[in-house]
Amino acid sequence: MNAVEWIAVDWGTSALRAWLMGADAPRLLRSDKGMGGLAPDQFEAALLDLVGPYLEGPVPVIACGMVGARQGWAEAPYAKVPCAPPGIGNATRPTVADARLDIHILPGVSQDRPADVMRGEETQIAGFLAQTPDYDGVLCLPGTHTKWAHISAGEIVSFQTAMTGELFALLSGQSVLRHSIGTGWDDAAFAEALSDAMSRPQAIAAKLFQIRADSLLHPPAPDSARARLSGLLIGLELAATKPYWLGQRIALIGDSALCARYAEALAAQGLRPEHTNADEMTLAGLSAACQSLKETSS
Repeated sequence: MNAVEWIAVDWGTSALRAWLMGADAPRLLRSDKGMGGLAPDQFEAALLDLVGPYLEGPVPVIACGMVGARQGWAEAPYAKVPCAPPGIGNATRPTVADARLDIHILPGVSQDRPADVMRGEETQIAGFLAQTPDYDGVLCLPGTHTKWAHISAGEIVSFQTAMTGELFALLSGQSVLRHSIGTGWDDAAFAEALSDAMSRPQAIAAKLFQIRADSLLHPPAPDSARARLSGLLIGLELAATKPYWLGQRIALIGDSALCARYAEALAAQGLRPEHTNADEMTLAGLSAACQSLKETSS
């Protein structure tokens, strides 16, 4: 590809992704050297292992995600809501040994009451707002820790996190339910479980064990079991986040398959959410930060 003009980086707990940005289309590079396995003095080397062969001179690197956590390369202090998604003016610049790297780490966003934090999702929100600057409503970012963010006048007004994805992973992979969960899907089972959880969230613990009992007494039902677990957990999340979605304009940012589940769940409540791709929004947010850097440097 042509000379690299700048590098967009999304550095999470378990993985590192870097887009080489230049005259050609972005080129995505991947590494398994996530924040969780690195000491602060190892980040520069990990990044150079991935992008070093493509560097010819000083290159701006705009990074988001857990790389800016307290245990990351350099802590990028949280911006507090209500606020616009933090940009290049809020970035932290760690000292580097290789002069070819000009690192800018974007901060996350925090909320005091109720206590909540995000790192990485705010850059996706920035990307979404760069493309839809007049958006007023709620953004839902499904994932391991799903975020619900109220957006108004270009600011994150408030947000709420649900550990739905992590709970699904733990229950399906490490609990007694692991013996019952298959890999397929059952739309009817998902819809029924979603309705059960929303109408009686206080019964969720009992409903979860019924998945195991049903697989023992009425086998085989592995596909149904997976859908039921997902429906129960997403339904429980919707019951808890009702103030965020009831009567609101909603857009989903995330993996297509997961967003489809949330879209189905919200459709059952009479809503028709929009959908955008998480990677595209991450890159759009990082690109907006880079554009701001160019403007302040000119």
